[in-house]
Amino acid sequence: MSNPKHDADFRFPFGENWDRFLRVLNEDRIRFAVSSLGEILAGFDLGDRDFLDVGSGSGLSSLAARRLGARVVSFDYDPESVACTLELKKRYFPNDTAWRVEQGSVLDESFLTRLGSFDVVYSWGVLHHTGAMNEAMAKVLIPLRGGGRLAVSLYNNQGWASRLWRLWKRLYNRSPLPVRGCILFLSLLRLWGPTTLKDFLRGRPFQTWRTYGKERGMSPWHDLVDWVGGYPFETASPEDVVAFYAERGLKLIQAKTCGRGRGCNEFLFERR
Repeated sequence: MSNPKHDADFRFPFGENWDRFLRVLNEDRIRFAVSSLGEILAGFDLGDRDFLDVGSGSGLSSLAARRLGARVVSFDYDPESVACTLELKKRYFPNDTAWRVEQGSVLDESFLTRLGSFDVVYSWGVLHHTGAMNEAMAKVLIPLRGGGRLAVSLYNNQGWASRLWRLWKRLYNRSPLPVRGCILFLSLLRLWGPTTLKDFLRGRPFQTWRTYGKERGMSPWHDLVDWVGGYPFETASPEDVVAFYAERGLKLIQAKTCGRGRGCNEFLFERR
């Protein structure tokens, strides 16, 4: 696993991006998120279960878990992300005592202990942005009950390609706004250009872009900004993640990996 030193001064403001995402959130996206969460948890019934969303971001996954009947606790390090999660709670579950939203860090052991214990600990695309991924991977186990499930996704280690992306992300976060716009445009061409061209050649213009929301209810543009800006940035190979949690007594239930490609590997573990 990579574990580089990070400069916290260049941390990406995730909450600003999530706030813009909430403007395009609709029932279709929420429905996709609910369905996707069920698949991620391998059909684990959330009814009357305790669900911890580590790094809640927009709050969409927490909303999906609540709709599936879980008692939800959401937290994020970024105050604006906390505000986004609170906004979703206000929209869809106002005055609901079964959904609690807090601000805190996954690296804060006393904070995690205070939250209590949970049947599901869920952290999707978060731990690799803490600046201390290995420590965060260990600490998410603090609130996980025996027999509970841990669902995590972590950036895939592509070797030299990941190192180049880290430099690109750092440049983005250090740059003034006009330069960031150029970096986003170049990234859009690199990441979406080939796919968009294929769609045109197949007579289905922008089909992949238009259907992207069916994956966890997300938005292609806001995911692009999240990818380019997401810093600190660390990566891990699937083998390293599985070995890390096996050493701590967890059994792998399912995994979805991206081979040598860019993106996140997804894991579901059970605590014995």
